[in-house]
Amino acid sequence: MPFHVVIPARYASTRLPGKPLLEIAGRPMIQHVVERACASGAHEVLVATDDARIAAAVQDPRRPGVPIAVMTDAALPSGTDRVAAVAQARGWSDATLVVNVQGDEPFLPEALIDQAAALLDRDAAAGIATLATPVTSLEEFLDTNAVKVVVSRDGAALYFSRAPIPWTREGAPAGLPSQREFGGALRHVGLYAYRVGVLRQVTRLPPSALEQCEKLEQLRALEHGIRIAVAECIERPAPGVDTPEDLERARTRAAGG
Repeated sequence: MPFHVVIPARYASTRLPGKPLLEIAGRPMIQHVVERACASGAHEVLVATDDARIAAAVQDPRRPGVPIAVMTDAALPSGTDRVAAVAQARGWSDATLVVNVQGDEPFLPEALIDQAAALLDRDAAAGIATLATPVTSLEEFLDTNAVKVVVSRDGAALYFSRAPIPWTREGAPAGLPSQREFGGALRHVGLYAYRVGVLRQVTRLPPSALEQCEKLEQLRALEHGIRIAVAECIERPAPGVDTPEDLERARTRAAGG
């Protein structure tokens, strides 16, 4: 089952300017992500970027000296669009499998990359595959930055939301603050495998109503009837890096703290 990995990485970041190039254990964060992806079963790992500094900072440890950065238009609105631009530039067929790995996940288990690709390969009806992990606390369940997903019995995403779903009505007799139940809730992990034909379709569609409401790009695919296969992570991923506090935690972790 051959598949590619594309890691979108742009220099601009509201909370952490130049985030891909921030150092963790003496190497740029983006290089840590590349090395994780290269430890997976991916046939090829590429970085989609709009910045020459990022392009110069990344290398495939399996192929020293071989360029892995693909320059993409700075005006592209999302990482998904950057992945689609790479697919177009490389001339990949509609049946090609590509995994979109976020550039701020320096500790992403490589096994999850393989899992997402294998999930899509097995589910012929799906155009996209992604992963989830059980919610482990009430705080996480109520956190609007933690995206939750509800899944059908046959493993298809029913809905993604920043709200706490599924909501146990009897568990909150006095309204939202009184909720104490979160069993069975799943937190979405932002790792996506695409069939390139579906990737092209999604990026050509206008933003959907639910997508704009929740600010969740994957809802565009759901609103247009695209099946998103979901499986529980075989290994719980470490948090990504979104804030200065996350960066310090990542540096402590890399140092063995």
